[in-house]
Amino acid sequence: MLAALPIAEPDPLWALISSFRQDRRTDKIDLVVGVYRDASGQTPVMQAVQDAEASLAAAAASKSYRALSGNPVFNDGMSRLLLGEGAEALNRQCTIQTVGGTGALRILADFIALVSPHATVWNTNPGYVNHRPIMTAAGLAVRAFRWQENEAGLDLVAVVADLGEARQGDVVLLHGCCHNPSGIDPTPEQWRLLAKLCKDKGLIPLIDMAYQGFGDGIGEDAAGLRHFAQKFDTVLVAASCSKNMGLYCERTGAAMVIAPDRDPLANIRATLERITRANYSMPPEHGAAIAAHLFENPGMWLAELEASRRRVAEIRCTLADALAGCGAPDKFQALRRQKGMFSLLPLDQRQMNRLREDFGVYGTANGRINIAGLLPRDVERLADALRAVSSSPSFVRAAKASA
Repeated sequence: MLAALPIAEPDPLWALISSFRQDRRTDKIDLVVGVYRDASGQTPVMQAVQDAEASLAAAAASKSYRALSGNPVFNDGMSRLLLGEGAEALNRQCTIQTVGGTGALRILADFIALVSPHATVWNTNPGYVNHRPIMTAAGLAVRAFRWQENEAGLDLVAVVADLGEARQGDVVLLHGCCHNPSGIDPTPEQWRLLAKLCKDKGLIPLIDMAYQGFGDGIGEDAAGLRHFAQKFDTVLVAASCSKNMGLYCERTGAAMVIAPDRDPLANIRATLERITRANYSMPPEHGAAIAAHLFENPGMWLAELEASRRRVAEIRCTLADALAGCGAPDKFQALRRQKGMFSLLPLDQRQMNRLREDFGVYGTANGRINIAGLLPRDVERLADALRAVSSSPSFVRAAKASA
């Protein structure tokens, strides 16, 4: 059997992380790993999370199996976090706990494959590196639509042009906020136009909410999702607690299906549970129990999250100022208006290689960097390195081609 095993290509992201670890330079800069880091370079455990864990340990609740849908208090809290207190859509949604946001995406992909196997999933280009593999692993067809900037922000004309080929019943995979990898988010008006486009064409929105709280605020970041929930009979949502609660390794997420009314909710839950039963049976309890505690006592958690959000926004502005100060091309100033932890540098693969080899700055081959991984002491050096590599002929040609 194993003799027929095909050679698997190593994951390029983890290969890059391995290269960084083997790099002996003491001034190297890691902008690859997609986790939040504080000003000291650590990924901290929130004090609110530590307090919740202490409370859970003191209670010493049973470790017996839980329900297939996971922790019901967590599920209720996630639905309210996503849709807002008192939202009409709360009465026609089914939310289950999943193994992280990735697990939510796969459960929803399997759900789509079951109820609408011929639907095409439309994915942003560029997009989160794992979106396409998750959808194709479930047997779904995937096509791309451009997600790029013009002088004002998201180029909605390109989005509309590409989605013009989508058919009724197709699924459009949107990032609820803090687009990964580009950092390009729609304005409120663009969210409304995207909703109208999808509504007019009969498309089903699947919204991935992985970074709620890291863009403009915990409620503000859900505005696009909430607009879709108000306007559509059917919306699919994948959500994660990895970033906004720092529960990365606890693998805590949720999958939500919003229906036209309450009538199909019991069957939707049973179907989602059947999918999870054949996959991982039931999700782990610890992270969900922490999150449930935070939902019931949100003050400290939300304050810590807001401090993290502000740090990322300040790093963006500081880097943009440093780039302007050292004479880097104006195109880098898009970093200032983009949202969340990630942005795509306007550099090609050769320039990204030079950034790594000559300056010890590690980003992905397509130019993605983790803004939250940048330490204050490294801002000026990164700006100088970006100015240096952007002066190469390939950048000049790219700039002329886009003019």
